[in-house]
Amino acid sequence: MTLTLRTRTVLIAALVIVGIGLASSSSARPIEQIRKTGTLVVATEGQFAPFNYFEGAKLTGFEIDIAEALAAKMGLKVEWKTFGFDALLTGLQQDRWDMVIASHGITEERAKAVTFADPHYCSGGVIVAKTDAIRSAKDLAGKVVAVQTGTTYLDNVKKVPGLKDVKNFPQDNNARAALMTGRVDAWVVDKFVAKAALQTDPKSGLKIGDFLFIERIAPAVAKGNTGLAQALSQALAAILADGSYAKISQRWFKEDIRCK
Repeated sequence: MTLTLRTRTVLIAALVIVGIGLASSSSARPIEQIRKTGTLVVATEGQFAPFNYFEGAKLTGFEIDIAEALAAKMGLKVEWKTFGFDALLTGLQQDRWDMVIASHGITEERAKAVTFADPHYCSGGVIVAKTDAIRSAKDLAGKVVAVQTGTTYLDNVKKVPGLKDVKNFPQDNNARAALMTGRVDAWVVDKFVAKAALQTDPKSGLKIGDFLFIERIAPAVAKGNTGLAQALSQALAAILADGSYAKISQRWFKEDIRCK
């Protein structure tokens, strides 16, 4: 197709406008700018009890309390956003929020895309089944395993040899439901999520097996926003030192889950 001179001129002008728009697009807010506004915009999933979930219309959980405590040490208030887990880090890269706290394990792949603050707890993925016959990685041979999409649980389960199938679900409670209804043989999930599930429904028949892997879990900020990451790490050190972290952890788990 041949363009007229006028058409070419209009097209070039449009491209220049687009280019200007891209050049002036928003970027991650540095800690100095965040402090001026007085508000830290934080995103989480809201579907991962007891770490982040809704009780009715109220967002609650261990990570919600930790984020509020970190913000308070920084002299800030929190503006909460909730979104699907597999889109949280993408939203961070698009500067839709300042920080994500949603039980993201630190991995090399994720560290290429975002910057992590110091880990706010350590845990790992455990094997959950409705029988004592499925407890370890070798017991998963020939079995169908449920995990949540976009998680390190999915990545680690895929490494287990001899699986019959891996089924991933958009939310962790969907994966649990698949186990309860017999659509899968096992569920791999965070240790404390598994413990909370048993406490909530002790008649479920769920049995917690071995760790499949251990990981360090940390808040994430936009790649290269080191000033904010350092401020969060300093705030974490402060709540670890003054006992407020231990109180929050005891409230939710009856133990201190900080990284040792």
